[in-house]
This record gives sequence, C-alpha cells and structure tokens, in this order.
Amino acid sequence: MSEAVLTEEDGAVLIITINRPEARNAVNGAVAQGIAAALDELDSRKDLSVGILTGAGGTFCAGMDLKGFLTGDNPIVEGRGFAGIVERPAAKPLIAAIEGYALAGGCEVALACDMVVAARDAKFGLPEPSRGLVAAGGGLLRLPRRIPYHIAMEIALTADKYPADRMAELGFVNRLVEPGEALAAAKELALKIAENAPLALAATKKIIVESADWSDEEAWQKQGEIVMPVFGSKDAQEGPAAFAEKRKPVWKGE
Repeated sequence: MSEAVLTEEDGAVLIITINRPEARNAVNGAVAQGIAAALDELDSRKDLSVGILTGAGGTFCAGMDLKGFLTGDNPIVEGRGFAGIVERPAAKPLIAAIEGYALAGGCEVALACDMVVAARDAKFGLPEPSRGLVAAGGGLLRLPRRIPYHIAMEIALTADKYPADRMAELGFVNRLVEPGEALAAAKELALKIAENAPLALAATKKIIVESADWSDEEAWQKQGEIVMPVFGSKDAQEGPAAFAEKRKPVWKGE
C-alpha cells in the first residue's frame, strides 16, 4: 500500500488516511491506488466491519491534483473510478472524518462515503466550473440525492465554498464537532456501529443503497435475496444465543 495512503486498525474499524498534507491531500495516482487497496482490504476481511476515511495535516482532501493532471498522472482506478472510490465505494459502511477542506474531488469522495463527521470550520464545495471543469466524480449524481434539488444546483453552479454548519442543516453532515476532533468522533461512531454483526451491517447498507432503483414489485424479492444468507449465517445464531445468555455476542462474519 502506498505511503500516500496510510491504514490503521482499531478493533473492527479500519482507518484510512490520505497522507499528502503538503498538497492538501490532493488526489494523484498514488492516492487513488492506495484508497482502492484499502477499500479492498476492508471489504475482504471478516474481522473488519467499518471504515473511516480521513486526511492528514488538518485537511480532508482538496480534490484532484491539478498539477499531476497536467503532467498525465492518472487519479483513476479501473473499476473504482476517481480516487479509487467514487464509482465503486466500499461494500461495508464508510465514514468520512473531515477537517479543513472537502472541495471538488474531495467533496465527491465524501459523497461516496455513507456518513460524514465534520469539524465546525470545515468547508465543502464543487468549484470545478471555476476551473473550466465539471464535477464528474459523482458530485452531480449524488449531491441532489442527499440535499434538496435547488440547493444542490446552487452549490454546483456557484462553485462557492459552504461551511460545515450549513451542510449539517441540509443533512449532508451527520455530526458536527470542534476543530481537530473529527477523527475521534468518527471513531466513536464507527466503534458503535462495529458492535453489530458485520454481515448484517453490509446487507443493511446494500439494501439502503440499491433499493433506490427498485420498483415496488421487485423490492421484497431483491431484499430477500440479500437478507436470506444473513439469516442463515453463524452470526444469526450467535446473536440470539448471546441475548439469551446475557453476554456480548462474538461475531465471526460467517
């Protein structure tokens, strides 16, 4: 895994850190490959349930590395897209822990996560039009699904920066914290989620994400296809057994 992206484990939580603080964690090829590799690890390991994506040095991500872009450095990973995440995010729950800027591609990376914890002084935005570019990393696709249409249009067309408290009002941010505390608060949330069964968590996320495209006629069938393997798992036996025995469950991800 590239030094441009660092990983650390805290129980069943994998913390993924973009490690280019000198470039405000702008995404180049090394960052994209590192994030993709970390997400592959998160999804493939039974002992990991939740991921956190953050940035080093007080900034989440300032977007695509424009200098690298001009020299041909490719910030796209085949099968996962820009930053190794926007086209195929993690199958398991992923929390963005945001300090400083989450702009352009950085905002799109945050949108590819399932939850957002942000410092009060963090800034969000899609400034691509001010650079002659378009937010083609999922920003224009996801933002109108997360916040009201007219506000999404304003954010996308003005190319302005928007404060975290405003984004929290709009439902973009789950939790607002004091500057410097985003990662700690994200860990608290992640560890709370990780108390639950990993197969159930992944299935729950899959249903929420995919059901937006299901018709009423197919919804119950498709949901059943996802949940039936969970109900037949060892963890589905462990949960009720732990409840009956008044102890904490020991999940196996099986």
